[in-house]
Amino acid sequence: MLSGSKVGLRARHEDDIPVLRTELYDDVANASRAEAGPWRPVSPGAKDPRLFVDDKEQGRVPFSVVELDGGSLIGTANLWGIDTHNRNAHIGLGLLPSARGKGYGTDVVAVLCHYGFVVRGLQRLQIETLSDNFAMLRSAEHNGFVREGVLRASAWVMGEFMDEVLLGLLARDWKPNP
Repeated sequence: MLSGSKVGLRARHEDDIPVLRTELYDDVANASRAEAGPWRPVSPGAKDPRLFVDDKEQGRVPFSVVELDGGSLIGTANLWGIDTHNRNAHIGLGLLPSARGKGYGTDVVAVLCHYGFVVRGLQRLQIETLSDNFAMLRSAEHNGFVREGVLRASAWVMGEFMDEVLLGLLARDWKPNP
């Protein structure tokens, strides 16, 4: 397990899947904001690629996020779009509603940076988030990510186009939290 100051990132357990599905992906409004495509229902027991882990897949590393104090499941995090030639990847995370607003997101981003830069030897991490996702913007910037641009009206979310903010962090600019 990778540990931050508040959270741990560990392998996905089978019993995490029903909780993540119910609290993150069955919520149409939340899932529509988090996914790149339209929300669709997934049959119980289906091998939902957002939740099930394919250990042979090299381009995505999914984690379950747990509180260090007590070990409760509080969300999901991943590096995706991993490009081993150019040594870059994207960061994604989703916290359960009960875990939001407690500083966990900032710690998750910090642990993902450690994993990407130290464990994987990447040179660039990137985040794309909706322009009104202030929690993610704060978490990214607190960890040293720089706003590199705005993708105007690039995301179709629940009946409207929304802007996305593109943030990047280079390994040479990363300052790990002590």
